[in-house]
Formats: sequence, structure tokens, C-alpha cells
Amino acid sequence: MIVDGNQKAYELEGKIFHCGTNVTLHFIGGKWKSVILWYLRNGEMRFSELKRLMPDITEKMLSIQLKALNEDGLIERQVYGIKPPNRVEYSLSDFGTSFIPVIKKITEWGIQYAESKGRLIEIS
Repeated sequence: MIVDGNQKAYELEGKIFHCGTNVTLHFIGGKWKSVILWYLRNGEMRFSELKRLMPDITEKMLSIQLKALNEDGLIERQVYGIKPPNRVEYSLSDFGTSFIPVIKKITEWGIQYAESKGRLIEIS
């Protein structure tokens, strides 16, 4: 990106990002991260609840995405209980909560586009 006539980039956590969009997509890039954040916007959920809402995601991929979101500080993982079976719940962190207005705008745009070019169908 050009700032004050000079080529610049953001260095964040040892990575180089060439614009703010690149930073944002680092956190929500891919098929599932934004969906997980969207579902967590209303409160904490267990792994099985998230999986039920996203039947097309494999358990392995859900686990990978939850771990990445947790490592990036967007969600928190809370383990209840000492002995198995432990209950684990995921919720948005303060950082993740600050991102919800962005996801809402992306969602609004996506709905407008989908309604103009596609159709709403029933999933069984």
C-alpha cells in the first residue's frame, strides 16, 4: 500500500500484510471461520452445537478452525470439569466481539448479492 508516497506494509506477529483487508482476511479467511464467529455472536456454544449448525464441516476441520480462532484471540475456550467427559464451551473474546459489526456488514452484502443472483432454498 502507498502511504505518504511510500510503499508500506503492516508487520504483525512476524507476518507482512500489504493492506488492512489482508489483515482482516487473515483472521476470517477460509470457508468456516466467519461462520463460526457468526454463530458464536449470540453466546457460548459447545463443539457439538456448532457441528450441528454446520453439517458440511468435518469434526477435524471444525477442531482446526476453533483452534486457529482461539490462537488468534477471536474466541475463548472454557473447559468445565476435571475428569472426562469434560464439557468445553466456546465463546467470543472481547476482540472477537469487536469484529461482529464487520461480519454483519459482510453478511448484509452477501444476502443482497445472493438474493439478486440466486434463490433461497430449503435444506433438509
